[in-house]
Amino acid sequence: MERQTLNEYPTEPQIAAMRQEQEDTIDLVEVFYLFWGHLWQIILCLFLGAAVAFSYTYFLVTPLYQATAKIYIVSASNDSVVDLSDLQVGASLTADYQELLLSRPLLQDVINNLSLDIDYKTLESMISISNTTDTRILKIVVTSSDPQQSADIANELVNQAGIYLPNIMETDPPNLVENAIAPAAKSSPSYSKNTMLGALAGAVLCCAVLLIRFLMNDTFVTPDDIAKYFGVQPLATIPEADLGSFNSAGRKRKKNKNKHKKGEGR
Repeated sequence: MERQTLNEYPTEPQIAAMRQEQEDTIDLVEVFYLFWGHLWQIILCLFLGAAVAFSYTYFLVTPLYQATAKIYIVSASNDSVVDLSDLQVGASLTADYQELLLSRPLLQDVINNLSLDIDYKTLESMISISNTTDTRILKIVVTSSDPQQSADIANELVNQAGIYLPNIMETDPPNLVENAIAPAAKSSPSYSKNTMLGALAGAVLCCAVLLIRFLMNDTFVTPDDIAKYFGVQPLATIPEADLGSFNSAGRKRKKNKNKHKKGEGR
């Protein structure tokens, strides 16, 4: 009878298997209460991340401005009447214009005329050319830290395109749709967006640290932890005690509350 009782307890391999299974399973309820118990830390990290992101954006990130100019590819022929052949030619030349507008000789002329202290590769990285869907309109966008410079570069690029491209392609120059003007507001960075992203990153990082610490903690804190991992309910628990309050005989030391006055007890 005693042997059957002992066999009811799990063996060491069974205990190891049960513990490994428990470790591989993440209890979402425990994770929720873990985050709930450290809610103030998560909120603190959220505000800290927002403050860091806002400070970085405000003090270290240079504001950028964008100016836009537009040109129309198709040119009228036959006494200013646009026929079907003009439309077809304009559609086929759109991709060529996009490529040639970023060519080195054209960009170098823009740099020389505006006396820019940059090379053509830097200027090329500042220019974005796009074609509006189902149209022959090219939109030239120039991004710069100086709003007036962005407008000047866009307008000069359009002027040089009217001179340079017809000689290369042996076509009529493109028609100007819209001149670029100096932007009044910056295009980037966005303080609100970066602040929200920083706050979210701070909260997520805090939750990740809490979760990693929770998963790596293999100590037993409560009797329920022993029952969870080993499947055995403990019969009793021993409370913690301050061993420094006991003497060598195992008796608890008593504090002497009697205060000696001067001149007494000698």
